[in-house]
Amino acid sequence: MDSGGWDSGPPPGTDLGAPPEAGPAPLPYEGVWRFTAPAADASVPQARHAVRDLLVRQRVPVSDDLVQGLLLIVSELATNAVKHAAVLSPLLTVEVAVGAEWIRVSVEDNHPYRPTVLETDHGQTGGRGLLLVREVTREAGGVCDVEQTANGGKVVWSALPLRPPRVPRPQGPRR
Repeated sequence: MDSGGWDSGPPPGTDLGAPPEAGPAPLPYEGVWRFTAPAADASVPQARHAVRDLLVRQRVPVSDDLVQGLLLIVSELATNAVKHAAVLSPLLTVEVAVGAEWIRVSVEDNHPYRPTVLETDHGQTGGRGLLLVREVTREAGGVCDVEQTANGGKVVWSALPLRPPRVPRPQGPRR
């Protein structure tokens, strides 16, 4: 079966040693896919296109706005891995995990440096990628973080709800 370069796996948090629970079957679009690429400039658009194609192929119920946000996040995270980690990490891994109500994208590399979000400095021409990731994630009602990996590298991730957060409608004056 052709997976388009993506490796399928169990959803995050799945205990593979536990007996299956008697619950609802996973939705057809649920799963985890990983894509490994060289830490090179050409991998950034490759990662973006692979994520977009995966969402279409799996028929993940995402809005156009959410897709654009996810693609921007993947681009920024992959660009950071290429620019800042390639010296010690010749490969980067993009992971997309889709649950019934959420989607998580992450980029992993083997560089030990833990990035931090820079505050806006109008004198700088770069360095705002993680700030952008944080803001796009917050706007969508999601969360993002950086975690160390078992091999000393890091994974930077963003998890977003598949459906936008409900915003209460303002009540007009009663008549």
